[in-house]
Amino acid sequence: MWGLVRLLLAWLGGWGCMGRLAAPARAWAGSRGHPGPALLRTRRSWVWNQFFVIEEYAGPEPVLIGKLHSDVDRGEGRTKYLLTGEGAGTVFVIDEATGNIHVTKSLDREEKAQYVLLAQAVDRASNRPLEPPSEFIIKVQDINDNPPIFPLGPYHATVPEMSNVGTSVIQVTAHDADDPSYGNSAKLVYTVLDGLPFFSVDPQTGVVRTAIPNMDRETQEEFLVVIQAKDMGGHMGGLSGSTTVTVTLSDVNDNPPKFPQSLYQFSVVETAGPGTLVGRLRAQDPDLGDNALMAYSILDGEGSEAFSISTDSQGRDGLLTVRKPLDFESRRSYSFRVEATNTLIDPAYLRRGPFKDVASVRVVVQDAPEPPAFTQAAYHLTVPENKAPGTLVGQISAADLDSPASPIRYSILPHSDPERCFSIQPEEGTIHTAAPLDREARVWHNLTVLATELAPGQLIQVIRALDRDEVGNSSHVSFQGPLGPDANFTVRDNRDGSASLLLPSRPAPPRQAPYLVPIELWDWGQPALSSTATVTVSVCRCQPDGSVASCWPEAHLSAAGLSTGALLAIITCVGALLALVVLFVALRRQKQEALMVLEEEDVRENIITYDDEGGGEEDTEAFDITALQNPDGAAPQAPGPPTRRDVLPWARVSRQPRPPGPADVAQLLALRLREADEDPSVPPYDSVQVYGYEGRGSSCGSLSSLGSGSEAGGVPGPAEPLDDWGPLFRTLAELYGAKEPPSP
Repeated sequence: MWGLVRLLLAWLGGWGCMGRLAAPARAWAGSRGHPGPALLRTRRSWVWNQFFVIEEYAGPEPVLIGKLHSDVDRGEGRTKYLLTGEGAGTVFVIDEATGNIHVTKSLDREEKAQYVLLAQAVDRASNRPLEPPSEFIIKVQDINDNPPIFPLGPYHATVPEMSNVGTSVIQVTAHDADDPSYGNSAKLVYTVLDGLPFFSVDPQTGVVRTAIPNMDRETQEEFLVVIQAKDMGGHMGGLSGSTTVTVTLSDVNDNPPKFPQSLYQFSVVETAGPGTLVGRLRAQDPDLGDNALMAYSILDGEGSEAFSISTDSQGRDGLLTVRKPLDFESRRSYSFRVEATNTLIDPAYLRRGPFKDVASVRVVVQDAPEPPAFTQAAYHLTVPENKAPGTLVGQISAADLDSPASPIRYSILPHSDPERCFSIQPEEGTIHTAAPLDREARVWHNLTVLATELAPGQLIQVIRALDRDEVGNSSHVSFQGPLGPDANFTVRDNRDGSASLLLPSRPAPPRQAPYLVPIELWDWGQPALSSTATVTVSVCRCQPDGSVASCWPEAHLSAAGLSTGALLAIITCVGALLALVVLFVALRRQKQEALMVLEEEDVRENIITYDDEGGGEEDTEAFDITALQNPDGAAPQAPGPPTRRDVLPWARVSRQPRPPGPADVAQLLALRLREADEDPSVPPYDSVQVYGYEGRGSSCGSLSSLGSGSEAGGVPGPAEPLDDWGPLFRTLAELYGAKEPPSP
């Protein structure tokens, strides 16, 4: 609706642009076609003004934006209007009869803000100009169709930390493509969307300022601020655009240095020369660059005499070095204070000082294994010649400079006494003759004596530590062992990432548990990191050749005897032997009891055959078990002697019929024994067979071999009369020796 109203106003304005010609048309024509004085016009009959068209207006039909009219046109249809210039015929068209001007498509003011055209009235019939061409302008009227943009965004700015409120940070500028001369389409207002309460922005100029005081870089170094620009004066319905401003706080020297610990402990060997590095100290300063540079100094006099401290090339660490030679015997430790101070101090921040800090330093001087020193540089001794071996020549003496002093052993170097004319007592240093001396053969004997210190600092183990940080963060590792007179072991820093675990000056007393030696390790990185490791040391009993005999605690309590492990092994072996003996005796007793029961309860007849050790009743290979169980039920055998299954087949020699044997049982048994020995078909071992046949009335039949030959159909052999065996075999004769009645 508003667009139609604006179009109507523009159309009415176009009507206001038309004027009238003062001279008649014929005056214009006469002046051109007839000679004579020309008739001059005093003023034009129409005055061209501007036409307006609303941008981006699009309707179903061409939109009327204005009308051209001349006084020459009296409505007779003889006047024709022509339109030339920018967009004529394409964007703008004119009705030749009425002079109405229409726009045919949507226009964008940001692409082209105005069009310049020429209008002319001519005679329709002859195309003769009725009016000279006149120029006019069609302007595209703006609407709010473009949001603000920040052509230089995003922005980056820096402001010092601890700045006052209202400190200017940066100015942001947005552009709006709409017409600033028409309405509020290009009137912008700036606001902060994100970044409060730290920063603010001027609504008109876009200048970003700090909104709170004392912003600390160490707390937060970077801020992200979002600025919005909105047209239409910031009112509702306006278009907006935003950008980001990254604000970084620059560093100022507002923090004093601070030691991370109040006490530092270092150790140095007494043999360290001047300039030897003892340790590093670093005071922490959260500032950056030159604001963090520090200088170190020793406050106390005793420390400055023996040590000096300087700053490293980066200006951050204090290097503590030896200034003069040290002596463990004269002084074993030094305690002093070290001060760290900022080299650059900003007067504006003195209220946050003082910009220095103090820490205590304790340096322990470690004893070095110094060689013993003789009381004299040379000894002159005399001895009479031809004295017996063992004569005292003199005594030399050497002292141990270490504290506590260690025993000294003396020896004569072999190259100085090749003939072995002298000997020296190792503990006392007394020199004796080892052979008779002859002054005429040799007047002087130059001996070289070696004094060796038996120091307690024997190396036990070399301990190494690794710093997994990069070399740029320092890979030097320092070691510190337990200090004080009660320390059982000594830890010496080798200053190459390793430490030596040494024996103490006095032997460690034996005890049940091993010794635990705590070792403190730290690096020199930033920040300094430290840890504690524990080394377990067991005191062992050693063999004369130095090999370990036992590390059990019991080894230190008894000088001789078996160890617990050996005793346990012996007891175990003895117990096993006793168990085997008891088991063997029990088995023997059980077997004897079984045989005794069998002998007492077995009342059956036994037939004993010597030289036959069969497998017993379960042996079914040596004989036919069926024939033994029931002679009546056995299958008839083939003529001839039975075949043995437990021996290889032999060619049987036919047995000759025996004459009637002797009546004496002893002779009968001897005869049977001889026959069995001479028979090659029987096995060369004895057998004991027990038969359970109790007579013909038994269900299992007879197992006796006395009558089995005739009952089984075999050939009866020669039988001895049982009556001739005597009264002892009367019962046997009654059972088996009854004569059968003669056959009819």
